[in-house]
Formats: sequence, C-alpha cells, structure tokens
Amino acid sequence: MKKKQSIFLLIIFFMCAINTQAQKVSADFVNVPGPLFFDNKSFSLSWSSHPANNFYKQEYLVKGDIPDQFKMMLLTDVVTGGSAIKEVVNAKLAELKKMKEANPIVNYEVISNAKTGEYLIDFLLAANDANGNTNIVERNVYRYKSFTDKSGKGGVQLFGVSERSYGSDINKFLVALKTNRKELVNKVALFKMPEVKI
Repeated sequence: MKKKQSIFLLIIFFMCAINTQAQKVSADFVNVPGPLFFDNKSFSLSWSSHPANNFYKQEYLVKGDIPDQFKMMLLTDVVTGGSAIKEVVNAKLAELKKMKEANPIVNYEVISNAKTGEYLIDFLLAANDANGNTNIVERNVYRYKSFTDKSGKGGVQLFGVSERSYGSDINKFLVALKTNRKELVNKVALFKMPEVKI
C-alpha cells in the first residue's frame, strides 16, 4: 500500500509540473527575462512563481513547445537568505532518495567542484499511467551555485535543464542516454549562468 501511495505522489508531482506550466507568466522575479540560449536553441520565459518569501522559480521553453509535452526546458530557481548551498543540495537528494524507494527508474549522481564550491545533480525521474506503465521519463541536470547580487543579497541559485521523453520513445531515449550521458552534464557545467537580481 505504501509503495502505491508513493507512486501516486510521484504522478501528482508530474501533474503539478504540467499544470503550473499552463499558467500565465506572472512576473520575472529574478531579472532574467530571457531569452536564454542553450544548445543552439532560444528559450523564453514561460512560467514563474514566488511560492515563499525566500524562494523564486522560473521556467523557459522553446517557442512553439507545448507545456505538457516539452522536449527540453530550462529553469532557474533562487533561494535567498541563510540557506547554505550544501543544505539546498542535501534537501534535493533527500527528495530523490524518497522517490527512488517508490520507483526504481529514479536514479541520481552528485558531482561537486571544490574549486568553485558548486554542485551538480544529474537525475532521472519517471511517471506511470493508470495501468502502471511508464509513460514519462524526465532527465534533469541541476547546477547549484552560491551568489551575491549587486544589492548585496545572497543565496543559492539553481540553473537546470530538463529533457523529457514520452510513451513509445522512452526506450530509445534511455538507450541514447547510456552513450551520451556526459554530454549534457558538460554543457550545463560550462554554461554561463544567468545573473540574478532580487
């Protein structure tokens, strides 16, 4: 029963992500309006949220992409205040560990850069349809960096890239991932993170 509940929660997670994508963009909270250029593509701000006093989320899609069927999405999250980068990273890892208990496809790896103090999490998520078949696979590479903006406000910034595959394309997506997994990791690690200002 517990396993079924966890799988249900994972499906709810994906549904929430899809629903929020469909909402109207409310604001550019972190002064990164876009477009952002990544992997020879232009991504425009498609959704933003300010769910807590110290937390901001913004997502970017390629023009013409359907929000609940995107192939690639960029995101930047910002946490301000006293949160240390390691605390933010550990919170994400705890979330992924819990998801993995319910779904063995969920997997993750953490890479740290002692020189810059940055962290990178490469992780895979999956959601099932009503019959228990995997119908969405999402691969994410999240890069975490401490920052101080021009006004002196500090915090942790996330730049992330999400890639999705659906239905019959999932097997092909997973096979390709085995051979080119490091490619996206390297691109995210080398990307010039957008400068945020709260």
